[in-house]
Formats: sequence, C-alpha cells, structure tokens
Amino acid sequence: MEWLRGVRWSGVRSFLASLLVAFSLMSVPVAAHTEEQLHEHGRSGTDAGVGDAATVGLSERLGEKIPLDLTFRDETGSPVRLKDLVTVPTIILPVYYSCTNVCNFLQGGLASVLPEVRRKPGEEYRVISVSFDETETPALAGRYKRTYLNSMNAPFPEDGWRFLTGEPENIRRLTDAAGFRFERRGRDFIHPVASIIVTRDGTIVRYLYGTTFLPKDLTLALLEARDGKVGTTIRKMVGYCFTFDPKSKTYVFNLLRVSATIVIICTGAFLAFLFLTGKKRLGPPRGNHGTD
Repeated sequence: MEWLRGVRWSGVRSFLASLLVAFSLMSVPVAAHTEEQLHEHGRSGTDAGVGDAATVGLSERLGEKIPLDLTFRDETGSPVRLKDLVTVPTIILPVYYSCTNVCNFLQGGLASVLPEVRRKPGEEYRVISVSFDETETPALAGRYKRTYLNSMNAPFPEDGWRFLTGEPENIRRLTDAAGFRFERRGRDFIHPVASIIVTRDGTIVRYLYGTTFLPKDLTLALLEARDGKVGTTIRKMVGYCFTFDPKSKTYVFNLLRVSATIVIICTGAFLAFLFLTGKKRLGPPRGNHGTD
C-alpha cells in the first residue's frame, strides 16, 4: 500500500510539473511564419509610395457587402450579374489581365494551390477575377482563363473560376464597396494586391494579401464565408487550433494552446487511472478475525 501511494504521488507530481511548464510557455510569444507583403504595384512593379494614399490603397470593409446587382461580361462576352455568380463562398480577385507583374503572380499563385483546397469548386466555392481596366475585353479574359486553368494540371470546372470585364461605373461600385482603391498611370495601374473573400450574400469576411497562398488559409477563409462569420473562424475546434494573425495576414496554428490542452487531458486521464487502479489493488477493507 505504501509502495502504491509512492507511485501514485510521484506520478502526480511529475504530471503537475509538466502542466506548470506548459502554462508558463503559453506566455512566451511564438514567431509565426510571415511573408513579405505586397501592397501597391503597377505593371512595372511600382512601389506603394508612388501613388496618392487617398486614391490608392486598401481599406478593409469587413462585415459590409459588395453590390450583387452589378452586371459584368464573362469570358464569353455574355452579360452576367454578380448575384448569379456569388451563390457560394467566393474569392474575388481585383486585377487587370494585361498586367505582366503582380496580377499574373496573384492569379498564378492561386491556380497553383486551388487543387489542394479541400472544397468542391463551383459547388462549395467559386473564384472570380474582375478586371478594373474598363478597356479590356471578354476575349482577353477568356485567353487568361484558359492559361490559368491549364496551368493547374488538374481537373477544374469551367464554372469554378470566372473572368469578368465591365463598364467603369460598375467596376468603381465594386471596388469602392470592397475598399479597393487604384489609379491608372498611362497604360498601367497602381493598385493593392489582395484577394477578397465574400459570403453568398456578398458580405466581406476576409482579405488575403500578397501573391502566394497556403491551402489552409484558403480553406479556413472559405469555411468562415460558408457560415457568414466575419473575422473569426467558424468552427470551435478550428477557432481553437487556428488564429488569424492580422499582421502576417495568415492563419497561425496555436501550438502552445493545443499542447497545454493535451497535457491537461493526459493529466486528468492519468489521475483517473491511478485512482481506479489504486482502488482495485487495495480491494475492500478486511475485518479483524480474533479468537476467543
């Protein structure tokens, strides 16, 4: 019995020590993976400082809606309303197709990871590239659509990624609603580099910055958009394990939080094991049987 008590309390002390270490680590900042953010560029890679901050930039409009009554032309030249396209969580890419710099990198970067996104394109999400250059034509949009779909080297439905062009007033209404400000410089544009995630009713729930993507970022953002939750992950487990870092503009795995939870669960399980096995080994109390 004394031996069992020694084993039980030594094990408890060991696990409690591990638990204290885990909690102490939770106060230590962890360096998250970040990438160099691209914000405002023209075709020739113009930096953000060139444009007027009042006319070029991005003001996040989280929780606000884009106007779905706008009409554009798709890659076949047919008129189409945003309302008929934004029927599922949607990734909107404000670009111009003749850009030879970041717009190509943005769409190419997305095309490279879409096959890894664990959602069904066209059914559970859609991508829409919208040109903010009113002079571009549906024929040009169609040519770039074929380029990016072919670059995936994987089946992707035609309806899963649409390429639109439009009139200046409709372009401005869309970009203004999204907080996306750009400026023409000759044949080029100064503009932010960002993707906008919206729900099926057009509510903006997330912005993703830069020209490279992680499948988990896209998947989690689409899960947010699916349930219309702005700025926070929608599933308790996902929200517990991942946090959106506004500085790096990506989802970060909460390693310390998850590790501490595992330690707590293991501690509880170990204490329960010791308690139950201790009772089983000790057995019922025995009475004293003396003789007269």
